[in-house]
Amino acid sequence: MDMIYLDNAATSFPKPEETYVFMDRFYRTHGVNPGRSGFDLCMETGHLVDETRALLTRFFNGTDPNRLVFGYNSTDALNLALFGLLAPGDHAITTTLEHNAVLRPLYHLEALGGVAVDYVRFDGRGLVDPGNIERAIRPNTKVVALNHASNVIGTVQPVAEIGRICRERGVRLVVDASQTAGKIPIDVQAMHVDVLCFTGHKSLMGPMGIGGMYVQEGVEIRHTRAGGTGVRSAHRAHLDEYPWRMEYGTPNVLGIAGLNAGVKWIESRGLEAIDAHEMRLTRRLVEGLREIPGVRLYCQDDLENHIAVVLFNVEGFEAGNTGTILDVDHNIACRTGLHCAPLVHEQIGTAAIHGGVRFGIGPFNTDADIDAAIAGVREIAAARART
Repeated sequence: MDMIYLDNAATSFPKPEETYVFMDRFYRTHGVNPGRSGFDLCMETGHLVDETRALLTRFFNGTDPNRLVFGYNSTDALNLALFGLLAPGDHAITTTLEHNAVLRPLYHLEALGGVAVDYVRFDGRGLVDPGNIERAIRPNTKVVALNHASNVIGTVQPVAEIGRICRERGVRLVVDASQTAGKIPIDVQAMHVDVLCFTGHKSLMGPMGIGGMYVQEGVEIRHTRAGGTGVRSAHRAHLDEYPWRMEYGTPNVLGIAGLNAGVKWIESRGLEAIDAHEMRLTRRLVEGLREIPGVRLYCQDDLENHIAVVLFNVEGFEAGNTGTILDVDHNIACRTGLHCAPLVHEQIGTAAIHGGVRFGIGPFNTDADIDAAIAGVREIAAARART
């Protein structure tokens, strides 16, 4: 029996065949260091990097491809943004929905950097009230940092409204788009996003180890690293110009190639079509799980502002045990535990029972996959009820 993969919120799998083929062909023929030499192959490789900057800038409705910078992933980009925007005496606002990619840099800045942080709670639907963000702003607030969609409960936050408030109050908005880039439209202009951080290995259909951020014009992030850029090598300080300002050393050319192919695949399929497919399956899954006695769903009552992520538990059963049985007995891959987002679980009451079971649906999942998942959970819940 083939594995049913429902862990797409952790990483998309499989990738489109186009991603695999292009990465292999490109690295075999263009696996040289871009921007470091003047020979033709080097220039062609650099062209691919530049093309991908432009591709992603259009994808996010940015204005300047040079301000699309590459890094390892969202965590890498968020560290650069938060450590580069905040200084001792500053105040930052975030939410209890965040992944540790946001929380841990802010914890460090609180403990070591003299930065004060407020954590705004979400409501019973899993949404953050923009008014609560506004009420938390102080005279020394410099940054609001939040995810576009929760990796635990799948709720999509009202980023555009929060962005408008931030813009009016002179506060920088840093958005973690790990779960939404490649799933739903992102418009950094309309949403008033100052720094958009993304990863390539989830819904952008690229490989692991590539990601980055788009930095709006007028937003300057302090240097927290320094190194080679391949240009102006005699200059002793790291360069101030974008994209080199936020890039260090040899880029992940293979990852950029995969990201290029992944985004082009998304554009060929259509972002709206991908989202419609995933959300249709999500509704099928939620409806099926809701009918099973002993299954508890979290923040799934309204799927209007949602991505294809579903969190649940079988009452009286540890999430880890549910995941193990789904894997061993039903060949279903999912994610259990705290999902690197402990404050979410603290607020919904699942931290004390070691988290929940998360199904993450992707573009290659089918109705049969969803039906098998429902049947597997039904069997587990029935067995639990008999004990």
